[in-house]
Amino acid sequence: MNAPDRRITALPPPRHFIANRFVDAHDGATLAMIDPSDGAPFAAIARGNAADIDDAVRAATRARQGVWGRLAPAARGRCLAAISRAILDHADELALLEARDCGKPLAQARADVAACARYFEFYAGAPDKLHGETLPYAEGYAVLTWREPHGVTGHVIPWNYPLQIFGRSVGAALAAGNACVVKPAEDACLSLLRLAELAAESGLPEGALNLVTGLGGEAGAALVAHPGIAHVSFTGSPDTGAQVGAAAAARHCPVTLELGGKSPQIVFADADVDSALPAIVNAIVQNAGQTCSAGSRLLVERAIHDDVLARLGERFAKLVTAPAFADRDCGPLIRASQRDRVQRFLDDAARDGIGVVARGRIADDAPANGFYVAPTLLRDVPPRSPLACDEVFGPVLAAMPFDDEAHAIALANGTGYGLVAGVWTRDGARQLRMARAIESGQVFVNNYGAGGGVELPFGGVKHSGHGREKGFEALYGFTTLKTVVLRHG
Repeated sequence: MNAPDRRITALPPPRHFIANRFVDAHDGATLAMIDPSDGAPFAAIARGNAADIDDAVRAATRARQGVWGRLAPAARGRCLAAISRAILDHADELALLEARDCGKPLAQARADVAACARYFEFYAGAPDKLHGETLPYAEGYAVLTWREPHGVTGHVIPWNYPLQIFGRSVGAALAAGNACVVKPAEDACLSLLRLAELAAESGLPEGALNLVTGLGGEAGAALVAHPGIAHVSFTGSPDTGAQVGAAAAARHCPVTLELGGKSPQIVFADADVDSALPAIVNAIVQNAGQTCSAGSRLLVERAIHDDVLARLGERFAKLVTAPAFADRDCGPLIRASQRDRVQRFLDDAARDGIGVVARGRIADDAPANGFYVAPTLLRDVPPRSPLACDEVFGPVLAAMPFDDEAHAIALANGTGYGLVAGVWTRDGARQLRMARAIESGQVFVNNYGAGGGVELPFGGVKHSGHGREKGFEALYGFTTLKTVVLRHG
């Protein structure tokens, strides 16, 4: 079932992509790429270090000072549009790379490719629309503002959604006129190496986009600390995000941090449960729960609590986890350590007497050495339990009852995170009250995720980070505002 798909004609070479060409790592070191579906190595990448990062930053600086920096905004937009078309033209190839690299089902990988293309399409229309303002001031003065790119931006991309997060981060940065240096996760970066090559083939000027692979503690740390990087975009864990923020702050470099969540789905007794159920399941099993915005907590009003859990349990019991190319409900987790971490949460729940409503199954023919965890629905999870407060990053849904609106708000806000929330109720006044009261960067009412929402600003509060990605708002983060004051008498 997990034999390499013959449609993958070639894997990217174990090299970095700098100044529109593949180059070897300075010391020639490589890292093995492990297939999450069977635990076996299947490719290699270059193991970058500070010297490789320096080469990439120098190439990006030349681009900013040269062809890319002088390109008219409309011409920048045409470059991004060409990249979007190239992504769609190579959608099957990219999806196969993403599925095998990340372990995600093919259907999810194809959706990720489409989303990446959509990001570049969206931001292709933005460069000539990123306007400044004129400001009223004193007599005899004219005041205006300009939005200017930072210069060279650094992007640390995680392993769970390489294509999507690349699109929303790099697409916006390029649209604003920056040149980019990207350090993808060492666990999953093959699709991005191929995408960087496609961008060059589409006409993106040399050095505008550079990609250095390797370990976070080596290449990633060197990128964040490099004096030539004027802005850092990071998606990952709160602990690593704190280290990134501190390293950037040491040289007064601005950062955008998206650091995960423990997002609640809140179901009131008057909700349209038939509509809510499939959205609740999808929000936790998508990408095997390895999603920052996963709806990993389920808060249900006590009057319908047992009925909702029984109906959800029927759905969970039918879920199947299998290798990526089997294209079932869930794929494997990204690595053995992630599987073991999720299993520890489940073991602790069993030890603490937390009940299992239902559990999906792992396909009989799934390779024994793959990194599989069956989707699990837990009930009556105590609000202070690690399952209710910590990001599991696996297909585990923690359910708990609430008594009234105030209780629901207290539970929803009862973690250190604040990324996304879902509210299910037909009461229009309650919809607005909840949206205002919940401490979260996004609140979805009677839906969840809105199909990815390229246009919708995304980011968190509290330990979920700061700054915004996606939509037009992301462009502001990738620019600086300059105020010009003219005295004309």
